[in-house]
Amino acid sequence: MIIKELANFIVNLKYDEIDDEAIEKAKLSFLDFLSVSYRGSQEKSSQIAIKTIIELFNYESSEDKIATVMANGYLNPIRASFLNGIFAHSLDLDDGHTIAQIHPGSVVFPSAIAICQMKDLNGEKLLESVVCGYEIGIVLGKIANPQHRNQGFHSTGTIGTFTSGATVSKLLNLNKKQTMNTLGLCGTLSSGLLESDHAGTMAKHLHVGNANYNGILCGFLGKNGFTGAESIIDGNEGFLNGMAIKSFENLKSLNVNSYLSSELGKSHIKDVYLKKYPICRHLHSSIDSTIAIKEKINDFNVDDVRGICIETYKIASEHDNYNPKTLEQLKQSLPFTIAISLIFNDVKLEDLNKIFIDKQLYLKIKNLSKKIEIHCSKELDELFPNKRASKVTVTLKNNEKLQDITYTPIGEKENPLLKEDILNKFKYLNPNFNYHHLKQIDNLESININSFMKEFSN
Repeated sequence: MIIKELANFIVNLKYDEIDDEAIEKAKLSFLDFLSVSYRGSQEKSSQIAIKTIIELFNYESSEDKIATVMANGYLNPIRASFLNGIFAHSLDLDDGHTIAQIHPGSVVFPSAIAICQMKDLNGEKLLESVVCGYEIGIVLGKIANPQHRNQGFHSTGTIGTFTSGATVSKLLNLNKKQTMNTLGLCGTLSSGLLESDHAGTMAKHLHVGNANYNGILCGFLGKNGFTGAESIIDGNEGFLNGMAIKSFENLKSLNVNSYLSSELGKSHIKDVYLKKYPICRHLHSSIDSTIAIKEKINDFNVDDVRGICIETYKIASEHDNYNPKTLEQLKQSLPFTIAISLIFNDVKLEDLNKIFIDKQLYLKIKNLSKKIEIHCSKELDELFPNKRASKVTVTLKNNEKLQDITYTPIGEKENPLLKEDILNKFKYLNPNFNYHHLKQIDNLESININSFMKEFSN
């Protein structure tokens, strides 16, 4: 049973056995999470979620308010993690894993921080649980995807529930039986449909908050003896057969125990990408190539563009909304974001936020997007999911053609964003924050998490 092997790994993982590179990546991912979630608390979906929690739980006693809600004081740990999960995903700037197709940071850090504050733990325990959570989420994502995604499920909501549960199990120091129950319960509560994403709604943010909430709930239920199915992942009526049928069928020819023993412990957190643009990851390689082409043209003028051809892999080519009506839809629109990158030479939050306010700007972007053709390339699709490639060709009115191809978008381990880049990302997103406080992350192992998080409650 897969649950049994995952529980073995969770229970036996020790901080001292984690390699230095994984610890440093965990610290960098923590910094990235803080930058995105602190700023994300200001987004419309985040503000609605805060209002809703206050409306439902305004009777909460002061004794319960022990976990930081980014930029919004303190709440009960499970509610704080729910909100922080929504904040982390609201900007489309949270980290991710290409093969597993999951945003692990947004379903690990909210749960980890909340439990560390509840139990008054230090950074060593946080980092240990973070590496553990990333490992479980990414390995499960690699087993289930791409079939899970192709059946219409949002892995960050579904597999993210297991990811949060694993993180919580580690921090609660659960034994093997308790951990197996926790993961079994996570499996039956895992949810999240991609229709929410591609319809351009806030529900995709809810998937992440829900994963954190359920991960903590299942952790405490498991701790107290509430039972969950050991067969919840690979059983005949379990997660894989119900939500990733081809993956379930592939298990028959796979030595699962051998596979898990070879995968668990690789510190997959080292392979996580960090994001530059606040839009769907499937659009990033096309943006990178478009900006690279623009930089080759002296005195570039968008009016000189006759046409743009984008050849990319199938999933990316399906992000072809030429008429987005909401910010969430725009973040899933390849033609609109390409047009934005041509006009602004980047894709930034402040520019995205202008578009539905400035009617002239919206019309300019829409007219430019009409010049964009999107094609699924069989050659590039065969490289997916290992590569998320895109080839962009820009034709000017003088018939000059310029072309660029991106195989690995900015932020992947082959083309990484460094610590300096993430610090600049933090400063850009949160210009009024005392960023000198962030230097403590370098020595996070020895720092009390309650003490460190005080700066983020305001």
